[in-house]
Amino acid sequence: MLSQRLAELGIELPGVAGPFGAYVPVKRVGNLIFVSGQLPMKEGKLVAVGQVPSRCSAEAAKAAARQCAINALGSVKAVEGRVDHLKGVVRVGAFVSSDVGFVQQPGVANGASELLLELFGEVGKHVRAAVGVNVLPLDASVEVEFVFEVE
Repeated sequence: MLSQRLAELGIELPGVAGPFGAYVPVKRVGNLIFVSGQLPMKEGKLVAVGQVPSRCSAEAAKAAARQCAINALGSVKAVEGRVDHLKGVVRVGAFVSSDVGFVQQPGVANGASELLLELFGEVGKHVRAAVGVNVLPLDASVEVEFVFEVE
C-alpha cells in the first residue's frame, strides 16, 4: 500500500496547495488522475526559487522536484480522500526555470522520478518530459505535473 510505503519513508502528505487560478488541482478521467503543475511548496513557502543554476543549484532544484511529487500525492489525497487506489505512474512533466545554457533539466526532474520509483516500484516507471523555461509562477525553480493510473 502506498500510504504504508510513505509512512516507512517518513513522508507526511500536505494538503492541497492552490489552486491559484481558473483550474482544479486534480481531475479524474476514467482510470487516470491528472494532477496540475505542482510548485515546490513546503509549509506554505517555496523551497527553491530562481533560475538554475545561477540562483538555485541543480541539487536544490532536484530536491524541489521531489517536493513537487510529495505535493502531487497530497493533492490526490485531499481531493480523492486516499492514495492507496493509485496503481502506477503514467507521466511526469517537469519544467525547470533555467539559465541560458543550462541543459541538465533531466537531472533535476529525477528528483520527482526517483521518489516515485521508490514509492511505487516497477509500476512507478513512467514517460517524462523535462523542459527548460525562462521563468515559472512565483519565481519557483521547478514545477512538475503528473498523471497517475488508478484502480
